[in-house]
Amino acid sequence: MAVIRADSLVPAITTKLQLHKPQRFTSPTMPFPFVLPTTSSFSFSSSFSCDSHPSLCHSASAQRGVVRDALRRHKRLPPSSRAASLSNVITSIDGYLPYLFAVDAGFGSETLVGGESINVVLNKAPSIQWRPTLSGDIVPGRERRRITISSLEYEIFFVLSTLAFAYVSVARSILQPLHVTTGDFVGAKERTTAIQTANKHLLDAAAIYEYLADRSEQIATAPPCIDVAPTTARALASLAMAEATLLAVTKDDPYPAAVAQSRNKNDKEWMFKSADMPKPKAHLNARLCLAASDHATKAVSLLKQQGGSGVNKASSGLTRYVDDLRSTCRAKACRFFGIHAEMDGQVAEGIGWLRAGLHALDVDVKDRESSIGLGFSKLRKGLAEKREDRRVEKETAWGSDAGRLEETRVLEMLEAKWNKINDTMNTQVIPPLNSLLAKMPSGREIFTPQPYKPSTLSRDTLEAMRCLPEGEEDGAGGHEASSDDEPGGPSVIGSYPEFEAGQTPSGSAYY
Repeated sequence: MAVIRADSLVPAITTKLQLHKPQRFTSPTMPFPFVLPTTSSFSFSSSFSCDSHPSLCHSASAQRGVVRDALRRHKRLPPSSRAASLSNVITSIDGYLPYLFAVDAGFGSETLVGGESINVVLNKAPSIQWRPTLSGDIVPGRERRRITISSLEYEIFFVLSTLAFAYVSVARSILQPLHVTTGDFVGAKERTTAIQTANKHLLDAAAIYEYLADRSEQIATAPPCIDVAPTTARALASLAMAEATLLAVTKDDPYPAAVAQSRNKNDKEWMFKSADMPKPKAHLNARLCLAASDHATKAVSLLKQQGGSGVNKASSGLTRYVDDLRSTCRAKACRFFGIHAEMDGQVAEGIGWLRAGLHALDVDVKDRESSIGLGFSKLRKGLAEKREDRRVEKETAWGSDAGRLEETRVLEMLEAKWNKINDTMNTQVIPPLNSLLAKMPSGREIFTPQPYKPSTLSRDTLEAMRCLPEGEEDGAGGHEASSDDEPGGPSVIGSYPEFEAGQTPSGSAYY
């Protein structure tokens, strides 16, 4: 009996239309929505002194104040406006890091640019406050409590991790237009450029996490919270590698676009153009997805092995996202193996791989086939899709399921299509799940992140700091009060923000 391929049943209405109509895509891959931490003011001169470069501590405090102001302003912006302030946050941190590393190098025998040596003396232990964003579960309407660090190593950890969070957030803002389903889709060239740029930011974040993990292993004291733990840095490095690898696969994956275009009321290209992929590319993408799944599995293991509580436990949102990413990567690998089998004419084996992907996503095929389960699952999935679409449009916490819902749509679309072909024409026996999983190969890496190199001060800058500092050092970085410095006393209900508890009205007030 002749074997009929699934793609041959989808006719191309007009060849000319296919050539001249731009190809459009969407992307189901989205990085984790990190929240940037905030910090209190701190004066380096209150804890350190430098005889070789008297202005170093003053300059470091000034640069840190700029970072504090940038983080404070970013936090106060609405979610839809925060993407525009990320460049200001990254610039301020890049300006602060050379001074921070210079103070840190002054404790040892390290030499900086131009052979300049710095001698920094610790007068008393510093007391710096940071508000963590990964520790424990947050109570709705309340913020996590601040933690106090007394080591310069943890200051470096917080600053660098904030920089990595900003890189990941920039990647999210670049990918956000690719997820919108209510407007026109982004063209192929613009989409490729966006994915490549987002990948660069994810790899830069992974390099920072690896640097922090290697550096923090030399600290003898226990970390004050999970945000600055070595295992957390390793987990976030693996997470960034998994996201970057999966994003590279998405660039050559037309099937999520076919599903998204069918859901877009403004796009009709899905009616005449079928998804297609070269056969060798399908098998390669499957192995890349397995490598991404391995990275995500490592991240889940590192986050769960800490097993603490409160500030010593990772938030459930982060752990759930990484676990969903692991499942999505494995399901996507099964789908590509199924596409490869279908291209060989083995439609039944392709259906088996699709069911293996649904099993990886904890989707029960038997429940979907029953009428009651099908109706309830459709209703629940429809509500989830509408909520996710609204999140993407409002640029809030979209993508919290790591593309799990999007991959389920693709698997169900292909399974329905191939089942119809297998039931009416090919009538092949669908192989069992275990026999397919036994043939699954190992993953294949595609990226090797470059090691992070700490920035240093130039020789001219170091020479200029040999003079005495001008003016007084406040370390606040501005005169506006931040949420971290606002008094925590009770406020009077119904009063203006400027009204303080215990304040009595004046007798000369005009009513």
